[in-house]
Amino acid sequence: MTKTIDLPDTIPVFPLSGALLLPRTRLPLNLFEPRYLQMLDDVLKTDHRLIGMVQSYDGPDGVNKLHSIGCAGRVTGFSETDDGRYMITLAGASRFRLIGEVDGFVPYRRARVNWQGFERDLGDVETDDTFDRQKFIDALGRFFDDQGLQTDWESLREAEDELLINSLSMLCSFEPEDKQALLEAPSLTTRRETLTTLIEYSLRGGSSEEIMQ
Repeated sequence: MTKTIDLPDTIPVFPLSGALLLPRTRLPLNLFEPRYLQMLDDVLKTDHRLIGMVQSYDGPDGVNKLHSIGCAGRVTGFSETDDGRYMITLAGASRFRLIGEVDGFVPYRRARVNWQGFERDLGDVETDDTFDRQKFIDALGRFFDDQGLQTDWESLREAEDELLINSLSMLCSFEPEDKQALLEAPSLTTRRETLTTLIEYSLRGGSSEEIMQ
């Protein structure tokens, strides 16, 4: 388990719209741009080996901006391909609040971050005491049919609450703003409620703009 004392004040950030990392999950990434290859090289030299995943968006002035909350992941595995790319795995450690970006002599973005308010991320696996699993699975089945998706339903029925809800939050194809809402959910129960709302809106043919209003 990552301890609070191990969390640095400044971390490199990887802006990737639509990608979601949550605490105690794993996210595979394919790095090929030179700036991110250097980022990985620099991160592997640190004790924490943390990279912050942040949703990016284009502001009204056309400047690419970062959402205020992201999630840091520890590099737990990497391999190099024949063409010079790196396949890495991030293990979700904790969410953070972005204070501001740091100027420097590196080609990738770095940010000052605050970890306060996300102590739950560093604790034990969460449970959802009000989770009606069968009702959720029924709605998920209709959603998967609508999306033309298949899965191992027996594994879903047996998965722990957190693994099920967080994995689906990461894997389902929702809009970036919806992914951000799932990330910012303060508890597993509120994340499951948000996920259920997204599934129900999709089944009704609703748009993400309707959900966020």
